[in-house]
Amino acid sequence: MLKTLKYAFAVKEIRNKILFTLGVLVVFRLGTYITVPGINAKALNSVASSGLISILNTFSGGGLTNYSILAMGVSPYITAQIVVQLLQMDIVPRFVEWSKQGEVGRRKLNQWTRYLTIVLAFIQSIGITAGFNYMSSLNLVKDPSPQTYISIGLILTGGTMFTTWLGDMITDRGIGNGISMIIMAGIIARVPDGIRQVFVEEFQGASDLWQPILYIVILLLAILAIVTFVTYVQQANYKIPIQYTRRLAGASESSYLPLKVNVAGVIPVIFASSFIATPQTILMLFTQNHSEDNWYIIMSNLFNMQTVPGMILYTVLIVVFTFFYAFVQVNPEKLAENLQKQGSYIPSVWPGRETQKYVSSLLMRLSSVGSLFLGLVSLIPLVASAVWGLNESIGLGGTSLLIVVGVTLETMRQLNGMMMKREYIGFIRK
Repeated sequence: MLKTLKYAFAVKEIRNKILFTLGVLVVFRLGTYITVPGINAKALNSVASSGLISILNTFSGGGLTNYSILAMGVSPYITAQIVVQLLQMDIVPRFVEWSKQGEVGRRKLNQWTRYLTIVLAFIQSIGITAGFNYMSSLNLVKDPSPQTYISIGLILTGGTMFTTWLGDMITDRGIGNGISMIIMAGIIARVPDGIRQVFVEEFQGASDLWQPILYIVILLLAILAIVTFVTYVQQANYKIPIQYTRRLAGASESSYLPLKVNVAGVIPVIFASSFIATPQTILMLFTQNHSEDNWYIIMSNLFNMQTVPGMILYTVLIVVFTFFYAFVQVNPEKLAENLQKQGSYIPSVWPGRETQKYVSSLLMRLSSVGSLFLGLVSLIPLVASAVWGLNESIGLGGTSLLIVVGVTLETMRQLNGMMMKREYIGFIRK
């Protein structure tokens, strides 16, 4: 990885893209320290144990800790993406039509995604502000009037749209997927604070040093094992053999089509985390008047990743989104059509519809492995945190490691592709 970065910085075009990405991430990090006007951020200390804070901090880079203008992060945008993609599955005819129109249709869908982002961000902003203000021992909102809540909602909604715009800038002019890079940057930025919390909890007041040292060693070994396992699975490929009916003279008559074992990548984890956080933020609108109602208690437990029902729902969402996004990434119908146009086929499989069925069946099997992998890595730290009473940041450590490793591998793959493309262009010009 370091070797790739060294070569990448030697190329002016790629170096500018990397520096642009880093510059945008610096702007994002600076925004997480600007507190929303009319907010007493210290009041959040009394509800710091809330699992919602940890989830939202994952998408905002710790912005909720300071109750910054970027406190909502990209969570509303991701939720809006999920909703729009689901509506394309023969639910809204206009969305289905746009999804088949190429670049023009994609722009229209992106526009509607942003409209929905604004609505969700505004509702969630008011929800968490009202909920945390009620739950905190100190007053979070200095002047809890309707005008204040609306102004705070508008500021946080603007922060979400600004963060989304920064992500789009990275995607268009930088390196990697912008939204994923922002989430990863936020996770990495919170690492020092996580280390400090572990140190304070384990070493301060400890009578025997060997116990906290043993705990740290076991924790480091667990992190190393998870990173190694995630890296291995994320890079694993299943090779589909391909035969060609016509090839140029001297060219091989066979090849293969690589499919990642975990086709969906880390997107299902991001989707599931964001999807489970949205109802939590909306429920906080009803905290003051309905906190004792049965429906509120049931819904709060269901959408809380620190409870057993919440863990089960989180795992189910990861599994569902793994299968869903695998078929978004690889369209069996289009793949079969492209193979037929290229005069190629899969051995022992008839071109056309039979190829489509074969690829669909293969995607189902690969997605089963991918969902099991993502579910285990995300769930085990949550269970361990609940059973042994570990720090809440460790509970979400599996999710964070999945995102960081997955985004890093994807970014390095993009850098290698750009370097290879440049070599080919140089070779052709010679």
